[in-house]
Amino acid sequence: MKSVYIHIPFCKSICSYCDFCKMFYYPKWAHDYLVKLKEEIEDAYLGEQIDTIYIGGGTPSCLREKELEYLLYLTQIFKTTPSLEFTFECNLEDINEPLLKILKRYHVNRLSIGIESFIEQNLIILGRSHTFESAKEKMAMIRTYGFKNVNLDLIYAIPKETMKDLKKDLQLFLKLKPDHISTYSLILEPHTILTRNHMKPISEDLDASMYEFICKTLKKKGFTHYEVSNFALKGKESRHNLTYWNNEEYYGFGLSASGYRENIRYTNTLSITEYLKGNRLGKSEILSMQDVMEHEMMLGLRKMEGISLKDFKEKFGVEMSDVFPITPLLKNGDLKCKKGRIYIPMEKIYVMNEILEKMI
Repeated sequence: MKSVYIHIPFCKSICSYCDFCKMFYYPKWAHDYLVKLKEEIEDAYLGEQIDTIYIGGGTPSCLREKELEYLLYLTQIFKTTPSLEFTFECNLEDINEPLLKILKRYHVNRLSIGIESFIEQNLIILGRSHTFESAKEKMAMIRTYGFKNVNLDLIYAIPKETMKDLKKDLQLFLKLKPDHISTYSLILEPHTILTRNHMKPISEDLDASMYEFICKTLKKKGFTHYEVSNFALKGKESRHNLTYWNNEEYYGFGLSASGYRENIRYTNTLSITEYLKGNRLGKSEILSMQDVMEHEMMLGLRKMEGISLKDFKEKFGVEMSDVFPITPLLKNGDLKCKKGRIYIPMEKIYVMNEILEKMI
């Protein structure tokens, strides 16, 4: 166990596309929630040395200064490595000098900013309001405060979006000189505002073309495409997210947070009422060895470098080919093998779910 995820469900506004566990910020709930979060951490944390902490949401940056201080104070409960990667999610509108001062004081060293787009039509559809100029000012402030690892989230395949829109968006993102870019093809999830408003997705062909354009453009700009949706400058890959993709164990604290401990995958309750009563657990599943190996494949093949055959054998005591039908998938080109690693070739990444269905 070396990673911790903490969920803060509060937001100042609700984005039209979001299906994460979230609610409007309310001071009394925020106070009571942080008290219960402290109880959960003290009850569950077993004292391991933690290498990555990720505070997400919701919108953690919507908390007031005293609440933010308390939240970050809680993270001092963890014993951490000298090389700790400590990520904090922000909305652009919340970034100011008091916020950055508090984050620096508690050793946050990686920011993840949900920009999503700069195209006016996209922002209206997504329920967001910011400008490129405001982002430019905030990024300059962030760099002044010494943050050297900044991720920006980009959403594409937005209803009515054109390839021209995407090209302009990506150009603007690159002008901000981020260290990492996470890209998400918009999924119209049930129960979101977009779905209730009967928004229609763009065509699959355009979606695929947009993904291909992003991959090629970011490669030319020096970004390593290290996971299906993630691109990083050298050495700036998200170590926290690699914990998930490497199928390693991690703590999940807070409303709706998921964790993986001692072959048990669990998800906390989505009910703020239950969480504040101390009834944290939503559901859990004890994994069989077969389940763990299937997770290893599904998560590991998201990485562009794939999965080491040698590491798989050492971890599970069996050959990968004895458990999964990789031989026929290698023959038909759905998988490739290079330097002892099984991976999905770039030209097949867009249909990786179909490949995984054939395997599992």
